[in-house]
Amino acid sequence: MGKRDNRVAYMNPIAMARARGPAQNSGPTIQDYLNRPRPTWEEVKEQLEKKKKGSRALAEFEEKMNENWRKELEKHREKLMGGNESSSKKKEKKKKEKKKSNRLSSSSSSSSSSDSSSSSSDSEDEDKKQGKKRRKKKYRSSRKSSASSTSESESDSKDSTKKKRSKEDYEKEKEGKNHHRKRKKADRGDGPLSSESLSESDQTEEVQAKKKKNNEEKEKTDKTKKRKKHKKHGKKKKKKIAGSNSDSE
Repeated sequence: MGKRDNRVAYMNPIAMARARGPAQNSGPTIQDYLNRPRPTWEEVKEQLEKKKKGSRALAEFEEKMNENWRKELEKHREKLMGGNESSSKKKEKKKKEKKKSNRLSSSSSSSSSSDSSSSSSDSEDEDKKQGKKRRKKKYRSSRKSSASSTSESESDSKDSTKKKRSKEDYEKEKEGKNHHRKRKKADRGDGPLSSESLSESDQTEEVQAKKKKNNEEKEKTDKTKKRKKHKKHGKKKKKKIAGSNSDSE
C-alpha cells in the first residue's frame, strides 16, 4: 500500500484577483463624500436666527412658570405659618394639663411610697433577724463539730499510747524472765559455762538498753507529731470562729 497524495496546487491570489476583474461599487466613495451638496452662508445665518427665536420662547415660558411657582410657594408658607401658630398654642395647653396631672399623681405617689417604704423597712428588719438566727445556728454547729473532732482525736491518741505501753511492758517482762532463767542455769553449771552465760547476759542487757532508747525516741517523735496536729486543729478552730464572727457582724 502506497501513501496518499495530500498535495494541493498553489494559487496566486494576485493573479486570481486580476482574473476576477474590477470590484463592483458597493456604497458611496470618497469622491462622492467630497462632492456632496453644502448649504451657503446665507442659509446658515437663517438657521441660526431660527434657533435663537426658539430659545427666547423657552426662556419666556420658564420665567412665567417660575413666577407662578413663587406665588404658590408664598401661599403654602402662609398656611404653614398659621398652622404652626395654632399647633404651638395647642402644645402649650397640653403642657399645662400635663403639669396639673403630674402634680396630682406626685401627691398620690408620695402617700403610696410612704406606705411602701414602711412595709419595706419592716421586711428588711425581719430578714436581718432571720439572718442573725441562721448565723448563730451555723456557729453553734461548727463549735460542736470541732469539739467532737478534738475529743475523737484525743481518744485515738490515748488508745494508741496505751497499746504501745502494754506491748513494751510485755516485752520487758519476757526479757526479764529469760535473763533470770539464764542466770539460774549459769549458777547451777560449771565455771566455763558460767562465763559463757555471763557474756550472753551482757549481750541481752545491751539489746534491752538499745530497745529502750529506740522506744524513748519513738515516744518523743509521736508526742511532737501530736502537738503539731493539735496546733493545726487549733488554728483551724480560730479561723472558723473568726469567719463566723465576721458573718454575724
